[in-house]
Amino acid sequence: MNRKLTVSLDGDVIDFTHTFSRKTQQPISKIIENYFQELINVKEIDLPADMAELYGIFEESKAHGKKEIRKMFHEKHNL
Repeated sequence: MNRKLTVSLDGDVIDFTHTFSRKTQQPISKIIENYFQELINVKEIDLPADMAELYGIFEESKAHGKKEIRKMFHEKHNL
């Protein structure tokens, strides 16, 4: 189901987007949709090693609040 999204962009970006749309004969909404679809499909995110280690550790967490999150982090990393 398609829905409407309003975005604010820099004027130069808007000008480029219109030019790109005309050159590729694609509607701007399709260009934007394709871009975000590619982001959805990215399997691996290039993060610095220290961030990659932490990425997603609370994904399935039911913790609420800083204290519970800190406790879970310390338990996971034996700190």
